[in-house]
Amino acid sequence: MNILVCGANGFVGRALCDALARDGHRVLKGVRVATRPDEVAMDYMADTHPAAWTDRLRGIHVVVNAVGILIEGAGATFDRIHRAAPIALFDAARIAGVRGIVQLSALGAEHGDTPYFQSKRAADDHLRSLPIAHHILRPALVYGREGASARFFRALATAPIHPLPAGGRQLLRPILVDELAEIVVRLLRDDAGAPSVLNLVGGAEVEFRQMLAAYRKSMGFAPAWQVPVPAWLVSVGAALLNRLPGSLLTRDTWRMLRAGNTAAATTTCRALGRPPTGVESFIEPADALALRHQALAAWRPGLLRGALALIWLWTAVCSVFLYPVADSLALLEPVGLHGMAARAALYLAAGLDVALGIATLWRPGRRLWAAQLWLVSGYTAVIAVALPAFLWHPFGPILKNAAVIALLLILLTEESKP
Repeated sequence: MNILVCGANGFVGRALCDALARDGHRVLKGVRVATRPDEVAMDYMADTHPAAWTDRLRGIHVVVNAVGILIEGAGATFDRIHRAAPIALFDAARIAGVRGIVQLSALGAEHGDTPYFQSKRAADDHLRSLPIAHHILRPALVYGREGASARFFRALATAPIHPLPAGGRQLLRPILVDELAEIVVRLLRDDAGAPSVLNLVGGAEVEFRQMLAAYRKSMGFAPAWQVPVPAWLVSVGAALLNRLPGSLLTRDTWRMLRAGNTAAATTTCRALGRPPTGVESFIEPADALALRHQALAAWRPGLLRGALALIWLWTAVCSVFLYPVADSLALLEPVGLHGMAARAALYLAAGLDVALGIATLWRPGRRLWAAQLWLVSGYTAVIAVALPAFLWHPFGPILKNAAVIALLLILLTEESKP
């Protein structure tokens, strides 16, 4: 069959394309920018009318909608991505004579009261009202090596301390992305007797804290120290991070976690033809070391930037408010700065420290790391010549800059942004 997979570059979409191609189907990949013959350009933020889809659906037998977002941003709203564009796609598919539609929804959409769930449910309900063969799949949290949520939870699992929201007793039943894709293939191959709406889950129901512990054990770590975090504190954090780009903790995600993400595995077993895999087996031994390194590396940018920002900002505070100004001015005399010139240099340097600290947190990039590298190297050389006593000072105030320079070199070589 000719199958159009919308959202083909997404985490779930890629798995679906691979599974369908292996089963012998001709897969057309719906993507934002088409660069290959098997790709079809589409934009869910703009394609919200059936007419926008008509030409794309010529010769298509089945449409799979795997487009979704967890967090709104940059014009991508739940209403456009989950409701308006899919409804336009479904209506166009009916008009174009498409044989069937597979809608990737979400477990909890049937009764969920968050904007995320409401938008998913609106598209589901519309599809159910159409006279066209369809399956609405409502998977639980989907796990896969490259999934954003899976990468986040694996990174969180590597921490020696696990902060657990409200004790971490929320019930979850994650499903493997490969098994979700296999179910789609099976439904398209033979859907006899399959319900139109399927709640799909993994093989083991676990609490949030148990899921983290399972990932940690699978990657070869000793058990972590689990620390409950009061629900009210998590709510405050969710409110503060609600609009932070890339944040996985928002008001909606916290509400969804509190509600749990689980269901009976009966439907999944029937659709898959066997019991689904549980979280304890998600990370295979052959992949454990690579995923361990990947998870640990996820912490590195934040830790390095945080440490560097702390150095710059605390240096500014010490220079202006804590260290005696007279002593600071005396330190500037060996480099030829006296009186008002020395005082101006002191406060300008403190202002520069603040600016660099803020930029390190909010505008990181290669140019910033290069500028800081030159600055730190330059004033280290000047101090080493003008105040050589600091080289053999027992606290090593100048030699510690070697670590800062190494930190900046790491950031410079690993940063992808200019």
